[in-house]
Amino acid sequence: MSIFRLSVITSIFLAANFCASSAQANTKVIHAGELLSVPGEKSQQKQTVVIENGKIVSVSAGFLPASRFGDDAQLIDLSTSFVMPGLMDMHVHLQGELGPDNKKELVEMSDADVAMRSVYFANKTLMAGFTTVRDVGSQSEQMYALRKGVANGWVNGPRIIAGAGVTITGGHLDVDGMSPDLLTIKTPPTVCDGAVECRKKTRYAIKYGADLIKVASTGGVLSDTTTGTGQQMEDDELKAIVKTAHGLGRKVASHAHAAQGINAALRAGVDSIEHGSYTDEEGIKLFKETGAYLVPTLLAGDTVVNMAKNSDFMSAPIKAKATRVGGDMLNNFTKAYKAGVKIAFGTDSGVSKHGINAKEAVLMYEAGMSTSDILKSATVNAADLIDMSQSLGTIEPGKFADIIALDSSPLSDISALMDVDFVMKEGVIFKQQ
Repeated sequence: MSIFRLSVITSIFLAANFCASSAQANTKVIHAGELLSVPGEKSQQKQTVVIENGKIVSVSAGFLPASRFGDDAQLIDLSTSFVMPGLMDMHVHLQGELGPDNKKELVEMSDADVAMRSVYFANKTLMAGFTTVRDVGSQSEQMYALRKGVANGWVNGPRIIAGAGVTITGGHLDVDGMSPDLLTIKTPPTVCDGAVECRKKTRYAIKYGADLIKVASTGGVLSDTTTGTGQQMEDDELKAIVKTAHGLGRKVASHAHAAQGINAALRAGVDSIEHGSYTDEEGIKLFKETGAYLVPTLLAGDTVVNMAKNSDFMSAPIKAKATRVGGDMLNNFTKAYKAGVKIAFGTDSGVSKHGINAKEAVLMYEAGMSTSDILKSATVNAADLIDMSQSLGTIEPGKFADIIALDSSPLSDISALMDVDFVMKEGVIFKQQ
């Protein structure tokens, strides 16, 4: 090896280690004008948050001088801002966005293209104040790579809980609306029929890296088929998947629109219902008995209704389902919320555009949810759903320093969440205006 090459490698190594050690060694001290440390509880004025090695070490009343915590302590002045935990979105699809070119992209974009685009969408999501997401359906290998890349600091993005879909032949999450040759190529490896095969496919998905299993107990709005949105996966298939996933330490989320499919999934023991468009009284009872969360995705419903009305790229079956289901979601969400069903924030971003995730909060408020409960759904409840309450969801000692700041209080005006000025994840500042 030449002396020049050795010198360059040594310099890069030393520089990388200097940057890493500096980032870890620096103590950060936040002066928060108004701090909502625990969403669902009262906010406090003039608070000091101290962070070391990416974790919160103390929260104190008053603006304490940074010098008290070390000569190299960095002061972050948010003394005129509303400060709260990083937001969490429990239903995203980081690899794409709904639009007229989707089928063209399916055949023209390489796996590498999809992966690169997902990096772009992940960064947009982080810049919007969402420091943790649950991706519930993407090309698995590329999404697992993105999860790893974010965790290792190779690319900027939210912390990713990556799910894999398990579905029946011809069901939602399978492929449709294209030639038989392409259907053969694009059919996911986790399509199954019957309890035994579904058990095997669940094990397969977890073996290859799934943090979460997503099932489709009903048909879907964006499936390009006239098979509807009623129950499609059989009860024994759902039970086999849930039992298998739970036995391997994984939770199960169920895409579900029709009441029959919602209730079948809840009886099978799923941990969350995604969409829950036609939740009925039996469903509400099952939600409360099982403790499952509803992840409402009102933004997806609002998006597809507007697209059905104002664009012409949707097929006739999709447009009909979008208009019907999307238009009904709001009222059924209101009913579930008022009945005391546990709510975890989720948007279905990828149907809607990435980076506008907070619009879900505006729709939840319009549906009758209090601002305090909305913020709790996107922090405390979301952390509980992914079993990370010990490290996320609040600004308390021992937890990761996932912190955002806004000019005004979302407790007074929930639309303030649409304009996040400061984003920190695990003590690293990614955005500061």
